[in-house]
Amino acid sequence: MKIGLLALSGVRCRNEELLAMGLTLPGFVERSKVIASLPSLGLLTLAGMTPAEIEVSYLEVPDPGSLKELPGGFDVVAISSFTAQIKEAYKLADRYRAAGVKVIMGGLHVTARAEEALLHADSVLLGEGESLWPQVMADLQTNRLQPRYDARARNFDFAQSPMPRFELLDVSQYNRITVQTQRGCPFNCDFCGASIRLNPRFKTKPVDRVIAEIQRIKTIWPHPFIEFADDNTFADKAHGRELVRALIPEGLRWFTETDISIARDPELLALMKEAGCAQILIGLESPTTAGLDGLEHKANWKLKQREGYQRAIATIQDAGITVNGCFVLGLDGQDDTSFDAVFDFVRASGLYEVQITVMTAFPNAPLYDRLHTAGRLLDAEAWEACTLFDVNYVPEKMSVTGLEQGFRGLARRIYDTGFIEERRRRFFERIRIANPV
Repeated sequence: MKIGLLALSGVRCRNEELLAMGLTLPGFVERSKVIASLPSLGLLTLAGMTPAEIEVSYLEVPDPGSLKELPGGFDVVAISSFTAQIKEAYKLADRYRAAGVKVIMGGLHVTARAEEALLHADSVLLGEGESLWPQVMADLQTNRLQPRYDARARNFDFAQSPMPRFELLDVSQYNRITVQTQRGCPFNCDFCGASIRLNPRFKTKPVDRVIAEIQRIKTIWPHPFIEFADDNTFADKAHGRELVRALIPEGLRWFTETDISIARDPELLALMKEAGCAQILIGLESPTTAGLDGLEHKANWKLKQREGYQRAIATIQDAGITVNGCFVLGLDGQDDTSFDAVFDFVRASGLYEVQITVMTAFPNAPLYDRLHTAGRLLDAEAWEACTLFDVNYVPEKMSVTGLEQGFRGLARRIYDTGFIEERRRRFFERIRIANPV
């Protein structure tokens, strides 16, 4: 039996001007360079759980619509896609099924829209795939593949995490490779459609398993750049300390996402710098109270942090770690003054890097259900607009056009070459003063 693992992970932003600005690039990648897609860690992990007697191939399919012939010779394909590209994934799945190839689909979108996905797949996996894949493989081999496998009531034990098959990658095609150190998040933000929607439990991966994965990557790429594919790497500070101490001997450079509380732990910041942390992305969301109130559902945590934003950014960047501040435009409560507010905050704070996005209603997030109930979705199934840069709803205090135009105008100012250089000069000047020769 031959299985093809197909990753649809192309850049998706329908506005050509915004795409040209490089909004989808992380801060450590120069915006003038072509982006290399991240490999699908989920598919590589499933490959690591596939029995040895089954032949496995991994393929990136950045533009499935341009395929004249199906990649292949496969008996089965497993397709992974983001919401924004799911309709293209369905078309690809339909072509494979018409050719007599079985199709398996899973992930965040499929978990949220199982019935929709079953119109295009022989089988769907709901929730965490690691809990399901051994049974799926056994059923395939006995010709008893079920239409639905559901792990949402289970909790996969990260101590049993399999080794992803990184050796299936052509590493020359990537500028970074992902490793996961934790899953979930202790917070529950209204718009978040990340791994908390597969399983609400927050859990960390044993550090020895993380290091083993990094060492396996180094057998195919001696000096890799690692992106930790986490929602909040340092939410558990004790696990974070253990992790970065173990990373120090590996000689890596790496990027991750975490929350603003990292600024209150100078010991951990120093260890992160020593361990090769190049940058952290922090979801600041808004520099004003407008939009933050009620955004985090459990304890309104985001709102409580706002007054300390500038001090926290200075603390982190003075430790030699750049901050990529992420802002969301179009939050409920925001009006057309929000664009200037973000720009003024970025200038005042000296953020090294900035990511701006449009609030997006993903089908697996509380925001989607709230806006759908209120009749504020422009098209309830316009998944192609779920890019983080396209507007798929009616803003509360702006028009759709006002949000689109304001966002583009802010992007021009934020990503102006002179403004980027100004912020970088300020960062290196502060580092020089803090660390005189």
